[in-house]
Amino acid sequence: MRRPAIIIRPEPPPEPGEDSGPLWRRLAWFFGLAAAASGLTAAVAYALRALPFSG
Repeated sequence: MRRPAIIIRPEPPPEPGEDSGPLWRRLAWFFGLAAAASGLTAAVAYALRALPFSG
């Protein structure tokens, strides 16, 4: 039986008291994900809005 290929190795969360990285990098991830989610939501909303006019 074949085992699935692991493409991304899981990384455990930081230990208590361990540095979790620079603030700018964490904020960049947050705003990047928020912008991507908002853009995808807007695209789906406009697609659903245009659906009745496509037929």
